[in-house]
Amino acid sequence: MRRVLTAVVAGVAGLVLGGGVAVAGPQGGGVVGEWGVAPEADLSYHGAAVMDGGRMEVRVAPRNHGPSGVADSAVRLRWSVPLAAGVQRLPGGCVRVGAAEVVCRTGPLAADAAGERIEVGVRLRGRPEEVVLEVETAWSGGTVDRNRGNDRQRVLVLETGDVYYF
Repeated sequence: MRRVLTAVVAGVAGLVLGGGVAVAGPQGGGVVGEWGVAPEADLSYHGAAVMDGGRMEVRVAPRNHGPSGVADSAVRLRWSVPLAAGVQRLPGGCVRVGAAEVVCRTGPLAADAAGERIEVGVRLRGRPEEVVLEVETAWSGGTVDRNRGNDRQRVLVLETGDVYYF
């Protein structure tokens, strides 16, 4: 059963939802839980993808627009077709978590700074003529991201060998 309580935190009214308090205040607020206020960060991802011969290469550049730094986070790459069966040679910090999904660690992201580029190459099942690639935050390191629109990318990649940017 979900309990909803009204609370006052540091002079600011909030709404308690299952153990956390959503707070809006002059400092931008955050989410208050058992351990205090969660910092706020704005993660985004840009990059490129190319598909040729049933293989897709993806480059992702994570960025944190702040205001707080992120000690660590993870980005999810999801394809509209399954990855080929068997072992995929993924870079360190990346793991296959489903039939068509890989999650990669971004590492620390300072406020208002870019992180290290992540390069992932995968083999796709069969030789699809087109694939939709989705890129989004899988884990934000305990920070609150109020602008989720820029950390979700979706790009159609055709099997032409051309580079598609997102």
